[in-house]
Amino acid sequence: MSPDYVKKKYEPIVRGGINEWPVVALSKNRDEFIEEVAAESIKRIKEQAPTRDALIEELETTVFRENLRIKRNPWAVDPEDDENFLKRVKEQLLEVSQSDDNEEIDLKIDEILEEIVSRYASEIAGNFKKSRYRMARSIVTFGFARLLNASRARGFWSIFSTQYTLQDKINITGEVDQLRTLAKKGTIVMVPTHFSNLDSILIGWVINALGLPAFIYGAGLNLFNIKVISYFLNSLGAYKVDRRKKNMLYLETLKSYSSLAMQRGCHSLFFPGGTRSRSGKIEKRLKLGLLSTAIEAQRVNYQKGKHDSLEKIFVVPVTLNYNFVLEAPSLIRQYLKLQGQERYYVENDEYSTSYKISAFLVKFFTKGSDISVSIGRAMDVLGNYVDDQGESYDKNNRVIDTQEYFTLDGKVISQNEQREDEYTRMLSERIVEEFHRINKVFASHLVAFTAFVIIKKKFQKLDLYNLLRLPEEDLIISYDEFRNSFEEVLRKVHSLYNEGKLNVSPYLTGDPDQIIKHGLKNVGMYHSKRPLVRNRNGDITTQDLNLLFYYHNRLDGYELEKYV
Repeated sequence: MSPDYVKKKYEPIVRGGINEWPVVALSKNRDEFIEEVAAESIKRIKEQAPTRDALIEELETTVFRENLRIKRNPWAVDPEDDENFLKRVKEQLLEVSQSDDNEEIDLKIDEILEEIVSRYASEIAGNFKKSRYRMARSIVTFGFARLLNASRARGFWSIFSTQYTLQDKINITGEVDQLRTLAKKGTIVMVPTHFSNLDSILIGWVINALGLPAFIYGAGLNLFNIKVISYFLNSLGAYKVDRRKKNMLYLETLKSYSSLAMQRGCHSLFFPGGTRSRSGKIEKRLKLGLLSTAIEAQRVNYQKGKHDSLEKIFVVPVTLNYNFVLEAPSLIRQYLKLQGQERYYVENDEYSTSYKISAFLVKFFTKGSDISVSIGRAMDVLGNYVDDQGESYDKNNRVIDTQEYFTLDGKVISQNEQREDEYTRMLSERIVEEFHRINKVFASHLVAFTAFVIIKKKFQKLDLYNLLRLPEEDLIISYDEFRNSFEEVLRKVHSLYNEGKLNVSPYLTGDPDQIIKHGLKNVGMYHSKRPLVRNRNGDITTQDLNLLFYYHNRLDGYELEKYV
């Protein structure tokens, strides 16, 4: 086992305990914070819709889109009065359109706007409770550890053993000490890759295992449909993000919530890809909405005179790696159906109930497969690396003052949307680069990548969709051919590792045949149809080419195809 995986007990970094956490202060004043979010959101909305007609148009668009959401894609977690509320708002807008009194119209529009935005702010707001947090933390640690011990020791009584811990299963590597140090100095914004519904619970456990205070984090509202996950999310500091809602009123309310929480010093976490990767690829295009709130919060802090490194916001990329993803079959089907285009779709997993998720967790933790969590180097909100003291460095390793990017003639300037949009784009590109740099290559990823590229190169004239329809007899690769290509790709992976361009699992060293054996054993190990197996003749084949494509995609972006 690699030295990276040495177990370590991390003491909490906040000496005063849980009562000193910013998220606790936020929860104590939840109602006041919701009012602040609503007020800030209304201000933002009026800046974007400065005239009466523009504001009325936004309100009407919101009602129209919300009615479509209710009809086309309702969820059990939706408020029961959604339909009645929208009906009443629609009637109020009709009254406005029939009025000739300008003063009355303005008052009524403000009332409608405030009512909708306050409703959104209440819906989004998390409800962190200390007692439930402690209980959820104990359940995750105790329950998963018991499953882990049952899987690795024989006999019924092994479930009560404490021989193995979650750190035997979940390997946390990378810039852990820097993360802990900077969490004492400023506000952390953690941005992980996103592959599975398990990610939210996993990251919650990692934050606790590292001794960090609880983070607020945006979790998809669809997860609150699942009772077992909903309990943990509500207990661990999550706020709700409804990706069905694309109207400006909702999006501005969501951004206000994120920005104001960071301004209050709450460590924050959100998945910048916006949703789980349907293709299995590391995200290359990030959603800029919530990411922009980190830049806004930093600028506002500077405007308030908070200008030293102790008040900075630090962005920390994190990659999550599994040998299999529970939802992979449905995710890759969605990806192929949508062809990567941003279209409307119904979020509908076959693993969408508490029972199915619970059954998965049992099976997941009783398999012998590891999970890797790689912590990247911290950056400032412009994407510059920072040291352990919070000082920023440019590409030439020169110390720079981040505040200068928000100043003009020595004064912190007010919001400049065009400038901050450019900063957000710069930050997103740097996060994507860091994702690829800290991505840990598993043997399972490498065997899947090699096999799929061999098949693809044999049928170069076929597009992806015709390739995925190939008959079984065309999907067999001789072991010698596979091994030769695998060794070439393996050598290149280690070369990239030595150049600091990616990370590798400790299982990627030693005899290539043993590495291949380990990879075949673990790739998509939970699925009924395995993405890669050896047949009776010892050759390599697949039982599900779609899944093989999905797991191959984890190594997309490194230009490894030329070595196959």
